[in-house]
Amino acid sequence: MLSCVLRDKASRYWILLFGRVPVKLNNHSLSSSSSPPTLIRGGRKVKMAAGKVAHATLKGPSVVKEIVIGITLGLAAGTVWKMHHWNEQRKVRTFYDLLQKGEISVVAEE
Repeated sequence: MLSCVLRDKASRYWILLFGRVPVKLNNHSLSSSSSPPTLIRGGRKVKMAAGKVAHATLKGPSVVKEIVIGITLGLAAGTVWKMHHWNEQRKVRTFYDLLQKGEISVVAEE
């Protein structure tokens, strides 16, 4: 009796997942049909709860969305780069102003 249950592909997966032999699954339990899988228990069919779970549908890439995301990321990266560049310019300008005023020197004192 166990060998006839194990021949069914759905039963083998069921045993791998739950570790015990199920009552009896119909042929649609692991297929991609639109009807929810049913479980035959005590001579009557019972709908399984797994068929009622909403699954996310996979869509293709949205070109407009990718363009908007690309522009946004480009502007953010450009802004960060310009702020870094302005900060470095300020440091260099301050250094040469202090050097010209004579407050600092590039010659080491002896």
